[in-house]
Amino acid sequence: MENFILYEEIGRGSKSVVYKGRRKGSIHFVAIICSEKTMRPELTNHVRLAHDLKHDNVVSFYEWYETSNHLWLVEELCTGGTLDSVISQDECLSDDIVREFAKDLIKGLKYIHDSGIVFSDLTPAKILLDGPGTLKYSNFGLAKAQGENLEDFFALVMSEDGGDKECATPTKNIRNRAQGSPLYCAPELLRGSTTNISSDLWALGCILYQMFTGNPPFVSETFTELVDLILHEDPPPPVQKGFTCSPPSHEFQSLLQGLLQKDPLNRLNWEQLLLHPFWRGAFLVEGSSDGVENEDASLTSSVQLESVSSQASVVARAAAASTNQQLSKSFTLESMTEFRPKPVLETGARESIFLLSSCPTPRTSSATKETDKDVKDSTVLEDFQCDGGANIKALLYTDSDLTVTPIMDNPKILKTAPVRFDSKTLCVSAYSAERLVCLSSGDWSAFLQQICSVLESVERQGSGTTNSPRAKLNLLCYLCCVSGHRDTATRLMHSQLFPVLIQQLKHAPNWDVKNKVMRVIGLLATHCTEIREDVPIAEAVAMFTELIRENFRNSKLKQCLLPPLGELLYLIATQEEKKEHPGGLWVVPSAAYTVLMRCLREGEELVVNHMAAKIIENVCSRECQCAQGFITAEVGPALWYLFTHSAVDALRVSAMSALCRITRHSAGAFQSVIDKVGLPSILSCLVSGISRVQQHILTMFATMLASGAHLHRLVQDRDFVVKIIRSLESPSSVIRAKAFLVLLQVLMNNREMLLLCCNSRLVMYIERDIRKATPGKEQQSGNEYLSKCLALFIRHTVRELPAILDDILSALGNIVGRKHPSTAQTRQLKQSLPMMAVVLQLLTSQIFRPQVVNEEFLIKFGALLNHITSVDSNETSLGSAVGQAASEELIRNTLSAVEAISQHPSLLSTNHCTVVDTILPPLASLAFSKNVEWRVVSLRVLSEITLLLLSQEAVEEGEREKRRAWDGKGSSSNTRLLTLITQDLLPQYESLLLEPDPVPVYALKLLGSLTEHSTPVNRLVRESRLLPVIFQVVAEHQNNILGGTMQNAMALLTNLIGQKDTDLQPFYQQGIIELVCGVFVEAAVLYIEKEEQSGVKSCSSILLSLLDIIHCLLKHLSSVVRLALQSDSDGDTETAEELLLVNKPLTDLNSLLIQMLPCGDGEVYEEASQCVSLLAQLYGGDGADHLHPEDLLSLAHTLQIHPGPRQQRLLLRVLKRLMGAVDASCWGSEEGQSLVHVLRKLAQDTRSNPDTAVGSLATEILKGAGF
Repeated sequence: MENFILYEEIGRGSKSVVYKGRRKGSIHFVAIICSEKTMRPELTNHVRLAHDLKHDNVVSFYEWYETSNHLWLVEELCTGGTLDSVISQDECLSDDIVREFAKDLIKGLKYIHDSGIVFSDLTPAKILLDGPGTLKYSNFGLAKAQGENLEDFFALVMSEDGGDKECATPTKNIRNRAQGSPLYCAPELLRGSTTNISSDLWALGCILYQMFTGNPPFVSETFTELVDLILHEDPPPPVQKGFTCSPPSHEFQSLLQGLLQKDPLNRLNWEQLLLHPFWRGAFLVEGSSDGVENEDASLTSSVQLESVSSQASVVARAAAASTNQQLSKSFTLESMTEFRPKPVLETGARESIFLLSSCPTPRTSSATKETDKDVKDSTVLEDFQCDGGANIKALLYTDSDLTVTPIMDNPKILKTAPVRFDSKTLCVSAYSAERLVCLSSGDWSAFLQQICSVLESVERQGSGTTNSPRAKLNLLCYLCCVSGHRDTATRLMHSQLFPVLIQQLKHAPNWDVKNKVMRVIGLLATHCTEIREDVPIAEAVAMFTELIRENFRNSKLKQCLLPPLGELLYLIATQEEKKEHPGGLWVVPSAAYTVLMRCLREGEELVVNHMAAKIIENVCSRECQCAQGFITAEVGPALWYLFTHSAVDALRVSAMSALCRITRHSAGAFQSVIDKVGLPSILSCLVSGISRVQQHILTMFATMLASGAHLHRLVQDRDFVVKIIRSLESPSSVIRAKAFLVLLQVLMNNREMLLLCCNSRLVMYIERDIRKATPGKEQQSGNEYLSKCLALFIRHTVRELPAILDDILSALGNIVGRKHPSTAQTRQLKQSLPMMAVVLQLLTSQIFRPQVVNEEFLIKFGALLNHITSVDSNETSLGSAVGQAASEELIRNTLSAVEAISQHPSLLSTNHCTVVDTILPPLASLAFSKNVEWRVVSLRVLSEITLLLLSQEAVEEGEREKRRAWDGKGSSSNTRLLTLITQDLLPQYESLLLEPDPVPVYALKLLGSLTEHSTPVNRLVRESRLLPVIFQVVAEHQNNILGGTMQNAMALLTNLIGQKDTDLQPFYQQGIIELVCGVFVEAAVLYIEKEEQSGVKSCSSILLSLLDIIHCLLKHLSSVVRLALQSDSDGDTETAEELLLVNKPLTDLNSLLIQMLPCGDGEVYEEASQCVSLLAQLYGGDGADHLHPEDLLSLAHTLQIHPGPRQQRLLLRVLKRLMGAVDASCWGSEEGQSLVHVLRKLAQDTRSNPDTAVGSLATEILKGAGF
């Protein structure tokens, strides 16, 4: 949950609140639903059914969390409201609009039913609209799997959650809880049947009926009467109300009649529904994409198959049944426990769960800098990238990969009893290990001579002396104790004692003595730090090898012999690596490797297996000649067998570690394992619970890829790549780092896999891990290693992006002018075009975006947009080569990528000229596309970019660019931008404004951006044919003042009227006064009442625009009147009188303006007070309607909350001029007395107030009122 930032509240229900949120590190906005825990059964049901649904007409579910008090759902954000709100606002929709909306409903419901789900409670309130206007099903809380009893599921959830008091709903209420809205309930459900596909189709018919008429087919004030209507009455004929009503078509009436059949057997089924003539063949177009998400094709496949032959029908049903069985396998009650919200601690406030935005953050027009956080993230890589010596092979193995632990006395292998000696019976001085190191040469020689003579004399005397074996064992126990000291062990190893010990190992008749000799030799080898070449190590290795061969069936003896042999081999390996001797310093007999390999085999005791694996693990951790002896064809499979067939984790880890270290010397060892057991078996072990095993497997894959062995097999395996990506979820930073290394080498050899990686949330993992490497943090070694691997990965990906664009441009360029692309060209298109999704994801990432977007990239992207324009205009036949769906996906991803760039001003202002020359022209062309979605996105992006580039801040930031960006005609980039607007956009703009919603919303927004910052464009719009069209659009949308169209239209009129020296006569001719008065009254009433709805902020926005317009009109009128008074010209006087008469209706707004003065919004107060003042100056009390008592109360409150002299003077002057509009009875009312009280207080405070004008005005008003 910490991955999301919470913004404003966008909806509220009785038990839930919906917030707008954003995923950290991206521009991906989501809806975050906070629900009470009493809703657990419904939410659990929703999650289990919706989590696998992926369709354009179904709201996507992302994840959910549980805190101590609430359940939180993260879902796709839909900003268009509900279908219910659209119907209530528009009251009724035409045949054509119903058809377009219903297509989305049909596609989504067919997909839901094909997935084995019955929606059960289908209502317009559960259907949402996204920004472009696509309808999406949401809230599967009362849905169920086909054939399932929802009450059983709810009971199961409640029983498992019995500890939660809030969820302890009595069983008798479960039935009521699982029932949906009765308005859309099919007759058979009221008779006791359960919901099914047919009942969903009845509800669909009710919704279609409501979309056309504004009401459901059956409505009643009582439930009993409603049930009677549904069961026994036919639905009324669909009739629209109002002046613009239109009769329903015959096809639509037929469709409603078929869906609203009371007998489910007579009701339309899916085949009949899809073939109905009302759709005009919309669902008979063959699609080209595969899978569940293929919209039109998936809808008609069953219809077309069944119409061919009965045999095909059987096949189709069998396939559908198989699909449904797979898709709905997670819907069963037994799998309910798999769907649990992620637990998160909550301290009682949502601040502890999500990161909160301090306030809503709308986009601004200023060219803001990238955040410091973005800058830090982008500079994480710089230091490492400057180091040219860093490469993949240097990062394959870390210190943790090569860590060694002793073979001797290793408790994970075999626990041994501690060794003790008896100092009283010891035949030599019992020096401590530290004391032995400090002995002089003479004393040391005497000490060694004494030990050797005891050992040799004992041996010569044989067993004749009873104390001899015991004395020898005691001496060896003493040597075991002192050999644990490094300096002592090194000194003993280089003395004459070591050859004597070898001889004792060979000739001692007592196995107890031999056992202790083995232990002494092993401890000396373990702790010795350095040895000379003349030390007989090879002889000792040969002796141990021979003893193992002679006693191979004696497992207990092997457990004594293997540890010292392993320590001797490891000692050789360390010395060879340290002295870098290419051929080795000691010759290890091949028999030693042979016996160790035999100890790995199946049938040996686990302790012996473990010791042999540990020896290989330690020796192969060194770069030495000694390790080469273990590289055989059987070592890899043998170690893998130990890993897979052992139940001891320590042995399994040692076996895998040994295999990993052998792979370091020869990648063929791991390859032999893959050949023997298969890649899927190894990948299944990659997800095991032992992190060390995961680390070793990833290291081996990375090493094998780096060696170049069997590259093609691995880099083409999608399952392999998916499993590697799953490793990025590991809590271990080292494992994640190695996963990045493996993926890097895959992508270096197969660029197409980048698409699979991005679709598997690769960018999210990168953004999460890059923060751990932010400079200034005290890095742990694991995070430092992760940062290095990540830097290599990011550097490669950044370099790949231009190449991806080149491939796409090449593929599109090859088919320009060709109606029928060749097979090779089609293949190239199908390989390269899907990679556009990769470009989009990288551009939306704050890690990649600053490194990718430069002048060269923007030039290539402009070329791509030109191809998109050609495809959209059918000049390039892309759809015939790759299918319409793939063609549309390319356009959609390209436009989304441009939109992602447009939301980062620093990138645009830095490349001001390139954006103007390469990006904007094709966008301007796409703004007039036949496709509504492309038009909307293009207009939205154009609005963002032009608003930035035309603003003064962006021009100043790009000044250096502009000084050198002159073409042959001597025009700057800013001039070329204006030329593009005036020559390419504005001449065709009338058609955009007259389009159906939502195109006018974005067309007006773009026009507002242009007129706000460009005087030439502003003048051109005022003088063109667009002005009447703008007023026409406003008239058509005036019934919805809170809609985006009205918001943007009022902002545009503000820009046009507010321009200095504007000729307002055309605006008066278009009825600006009547328009402003009508809209202002409605907006002001909403604002003053402060209704608790989401439209309050929108109301404030449009109100400010209206106040700006009124203020500009009154200022213009004031200047005309002032000119007439000053000139004494009859013509000027006549003009002023005409304007006063034209603007006279504005005086009707006096009362509303006064009532807005005491509001808490400073901007509204400033504008409203200026308007009131100008109205009072121009018309006085004669021109205004009588003021009401509530107006006097508003003035009293305003005088109290604005104590500043300037504000008070302005208000008192207004009141003084309006005295003629105040009845005497108003002064006597309670509200009037409140104002009198305030005025008296102001008059009395004249002496203490330095501004005497306030008191004087108050006194004059009181006298005028008779007080």
